[in-house]
Amino acid sequence: SPEPDAVPLIVTHGWPGSIVEFLDVIGPLTDPRAHGGDPADAFHLVIPSIPGYTLSGPTRAPGWDVTRVAKAWAELMGRLGYDHYCVQGGDWGMPISLQLALNDPEHVAGVHVNMFVTFPPNDPDAFADLDELAQARLQFALGFQQDGMGWQRIQSTRPQTLAYGLTDSPVGQLAWIVEKFREWSAAEKEPEEAIDRDHMLTNVMLYWLTRTAGSSAQLYYESAHGDPAFAATWGGPWPLAMPVGVAVFPQDAVRPIRKWADGLLPTLSHWTEFDTGGHFAALEEPELFVGDVRTFFRTVR
Repeated sequence: SPEPDAVPLIVTHGWPGSIVEFLDVIGPLTDPRAHGGDPADAFHLVIPSIPGYTLSGPTRAPGWDVTRVAKAWAELMGRLGYDHYCVQGGDWGMPISLQLALNDPEHVAGVHVNMFVTFPPNDPDAFADLDELAQARLQFALGFQQDGMGWQRIQSTRPQTLAYGLTDSPVGQLAWIVEKFREWSAAEKEPEEAIDRDHMLTNVMLYWLTRTAGSSAQLYYESAHGDPAFAATWGGPWPLAMPVGVAVFPQDAVRPIRKWADGLLPTLSHWTEFDTGGHFAALEEPELFVGDVRTFFRTVR
């Protein structure tokens, strides 16, 4: 950022996204003065590729789970000289960001996520008094589990087998990823209704040219077979010391229930429900994404 008082912010993508997701928000976040905003909201941005994803190249050894990535991010921020920084993420960036805050609490000022997972609690009483919105989100989650999680099951169990087909075929790689841009976005029929076509093609190209279909899927395998297991990796709880903000987009693949989120995030201090947008918030609704990031982090600067 050109602003001398800008705050460091590390932003983490997920699958099947990449650093391409953030192309349209880099300018407004680093230089709000030039984009009609308040220069006091400026950030120094760190936007790394997750190990095994696109420009980070294929991982060469096992063990790259969420916790290891979070520790790498803490090391990265330290090497950059940032001893006080903010954290943001969606999709895999959500558990990575929250785990980073758990691992580096003395340096993390606050965490903002544009996706949050609230698995149903074991306590039957937790289902009492759910309002209409919460019940609808629970029904959506049940349907998504039955019909929408095929990619997760194969990437968690047979990532290497899948990798041969996707690496061998650009059409296969395109279909595997663009399907998610269509299903997880706010698009009605075509993914281009919600996301710029060039951004989608650039995103897919980065996976194919770097041959990271398998190593990106490996993160699912590591998190399904490691400690903690997959559910704990995503579902918490997250006993953080610093404030946490959550942005909820209505067409996301994950739609959290606020009543359950309060029990998982004891320091939850910011919750925004948007009327439009889906899973790829920075691509679909860059202005809303930037506005919510700015609003939350004003409270922790």
